[in-house]
Amino acid sequence: MRDNMLSLFSMPEENIASMVRSQLGAFHTEDLLVEALRDMIKDEIKKYVRQRLDENLELKREMKAAVGELVSAKMNETYALLKLTKCGAELGLTMIPNDMREKLGKDIASLLEKEVSQVIDKM
Repeated sequence: MRDNMLSLFSMPEENIASMVRSQLGAFHTEDLLVEALRDMIKDEIKKYVRQRLDENLELKREMKAAVGELVSAKMNETYALLKLTKCGAELGLTMIPNDMREKLGKDIASLLEKEVSQVIDKM
């Protein structure tokens, strides 16, 4: 134990600081402090924006409508991507010999059904 203490005192300061930092691991105080300050600043900005929106009801209604349109557009985009996936699968099936087509068709339909169900569950 005493030898360990003596070797600690003979280490350069950088090594000691490095050892202490590595022992603390997840406790990066500077990062936590900066993150907390960022969150506080974000909260203040949100309060300011909400206050301004509350003062202008027409702008608030317009913003809500725009957000609704954006969500709708994203849903349409997702639906279009799913349709493209389906079309790609059907195209692939047309290139497969007839004897394999039926089996693969069922397998792909099952897979797509699972994937679509997961996407819908996440929404």
